[in-house]
Amino acid sequence: MATKKKAPAKPLTKAQIIDAVADATGYTKKAVEDVYAALTDLIAKETKKTAFTLPGLGKFSVIERKARTGRNIQTGEPLQIPAKKTVKFTVSKLIKDKILG
Repeated sequence: MATKKKAPAKPLTKAQIIDAVADATGYTKKAVEDVYAALTDLIAKETKKTAFTLPGLGKFSVIERKARTGRNIQTGEPLQIPAKKTVKFTVSKLIKDKILG
């Protein structure tokens, strides 16, 4: 007898995160939303200058990706992927330990 695979859980939406934090802290949803917006703005602003660490959560940084050769999935033809900058997030050891045990 075949077993049914469980569908993966969907990630929380921004509204669900704000609701959960408001419920856990007793703050209003508006106050939590303002803090969320200020935090995302701060992360973006500081990460442009240098790496930004959220103690206990992780570190945002900008990295350079080298140019490389890839493949067109449909045709199999090789194509050149240009070098670019991208944002990287490294999870803290504390969070890894809480998730992985």
